Amino acid sequence: MTSFIQAQLHDDLLHPVREWLETIEIHNSKLAHFLCKSIPAQCPFKRDIMLFGRKLFHIPPMCKLNPLYEEVVGLRFKALCYLADECGEDVTAYC
Repeated sequence: MTSFIQAQLHDDLLHPVREWLETIEIHNSKLAHFLCKSIPAQCPFKRDIMLFGRKLFHIPPMCKLNPLYEEVVGLRFKALCYLADECGEDVTAYC
C-alpha cells in the first residue's frame, strides 16, 4: 500500500512538469536543432560492468530511470517534425 501511495504522489508531483513539456511548441529552427542534438534517439548508458570476464553489475538504460522520458522523447519528436515539415530539412542525421 505504501509503494502505491508513493508512486501516486510521485506522479502527482511531476504532473505539472509533464503538462508543461507536452505543451511546448517548436517555432525556432535553432531550438529544434539543439533539442535534436541534446536528446538521444535511443536509451543511453545501458552497460554491463565487467572485471576479469565476470559481470560485476548492470546499469539499466537511463530511460527506465527518468520518469519524464516519454515527454522528453515527445519533445524531440516535435523538434524533428518541425525541422522536416516546416523547415524542409533532412533530419536523417538525427535518426
